[in-house]
Amino acid sequence: MTRTVLVARLDNAGDVLLQGPMVRAIANGADRVVLLAGPAGAAAAGLLPGVDEVWTWACPWILGDPPPVDVEDLAVLGRRLRALAPDEAVISTSFHQSPLPLALVLRAAGVPRISAISVDYPGALLDVRHQLDDDLPEPERALSLARAAGYELPAGDDGRLAVRRPLPPVDHEPGGPDLSPGYIVLHPGASVPARAWPAQRCAEAVEALVDAGHRVLVTGGPAERELTAFVAGTRGVDLGGSTSLPEMAALLDGAAAVVVGNTGPAHLAAAVGTPVVSLFSPVVPAQRWAPYGVPTVLLGDQDAPCAGTRARECPVPGHPCLSSVSAADVVAAVEKLVSA
Repeated sequence: MTRTVLVARLDNAGDVLLQGPMVRAIANGADRVVLLAGPAGAAAAGLLPGVDEVWTWACPWILGDPPPVDVEDLAVLGRRLRALAPDEAVISTSFHQSPLPLALVLRAAGVPRISAISVDYPGALLDVRHQLDDDLPEPERALSLARAAGYELPAGDDGRLAVRRPLPPVDHEPGGPDLSPGYIVLHPGASVPARAWPAQRCAEAVEALVDAGHRVLVTGGPAERELTAFVAGTRGVDLGGSTSLPEMAALLDGAAAVVVGNTGPAHLAAAVGTPVVSLFSPVVPAQRWAPYGVPTVLLGDQDAPCAGTRARECPVPGHPCLSSVSAADVVAAVEKLVSA
């Protein structure tokens, strides 16, 4: 009999990428893994080794810009779940999210075994209520949930982040006509504004990196083209809005280092094994959310007044935790990673 496990992670792409070791552990003990992801995380879910199918659902109690609660939408999800009839579900959440609303939906759809991390009393909603120290790095936290549910990584799996390979070819490949190997990628945007390095600083870093002999590619999503054009200026290569997530993974895979804030491409860089200069705003703890398993230089004042606030917009005038980082700091960090 085919054993199907539903894994749920309903927030952003970076959050989904951090579930990679957990997913591989579950896939090691299941015949089929279906990953239920939010709209922002679905493409990342498709990159994870061990995922057989991706479902996309906009969750009204997880998303930062949530849709209204729609009874018919919940009913549709319930019908899909009953048709899938998974043997088990594993709900992965961040420390500030509750798994219990989804557990109720899953239980009502007949899922017989449900595991999650929960600080709240779950009643009859969870079969495995996992509790642990929330200061663990997020991939280790998620992997501990898989282990609590009875799953282990396969022999030889080092527990790092990973993506499916081969990655697709990209127009700006290392060694191509416009590109020499070992370029630097600078990603100026962030899904949360409080985590973004100021655009002027990013532009200054492009100039300084080029002066230091590096070729710099500036990346961003379709909505960030104006930002990437400004940051790239006349000396960087502006790739804003020109890559899918798999193509972005390929681009990061060929980089000597990536300069990025605490946002999805930082975790994508870690998943392809590329060193990261992490411009890390302390609104969330670096211990949990810094790039995992790759050489990293952490820049930014981790003791700034915003530390631990989880703020989406910077609560301190001037954004001092990151505006204090200079272009010279970034060049020095890149040189440290590249020379190592």
